[in-house]
Amino acid sequence: MDRLIRADLYRHARRSGLKGFSEAWFISGFRYTFFFRKVQQHKKYSIPGIFYRLLLRRYSYKYGFQINPRAQIGEGFFLSEHQGPVIIGAPVKIGKNCNIAHTVTLGQTLRGPTKGHPTIDDNVWIGTGAVITGKIKIGKNVLIAPNAFVSFNVPDNSLVVGNPARIFRNDNATLGYINNVLEEKETLS
Repeated sequence: MDRLIRADLYRHARRSGLKGFSEAWFISGFRYTFFFRKVQQHKKYSIPGIFYRLLLRRYSYKYGFQINPRAQIGEGFFLSEHQGPVIIGAPVKIGKNCNIAHTVTLGQTLRGPTKGHPTIDDNVWIGTGAVITGKIKIGKNVLIAPNAFVSFNVPDNSLVVGNPARIFRNDNATLGYINNVLEEKETLS
């Protein structure tokens, strides 16, 4: 099992290895993430690539998750186990240990000064119903509250609340929200 899948598994099941995998397999967010990672590992028109793309499409319809395979998502990705639409376009970039709740949209803006897709840094928690759009950068250790609409850059260590969103400085914004992070030195069991 590669490092990305192991870190995702640890975030969902609090353990890795076969026992953790067998427990996390029944969590919709992990199952979808697993097939997303497999699609990215194989060429589009190879036999495994076609197989994993078909499975990813099946689970996209089943769970409502729509993550473009060209999206770049770091290790420790936690996709909410609640079924519901999560839309992540390409070429969105997401750092390590990011949590995304249901009904979240990370999308592109087609015109204006923020034309493009967002970049999300490490240790970001995005709450239910949040919308992040445009070529903007969300810094490290940021908590985006449920139903926030974010169309501007957000600095590190911030709490983003409301629609239209407001930024509040908070050095511990994601404390208690980003859990079960697989550290380099941890042994996998």
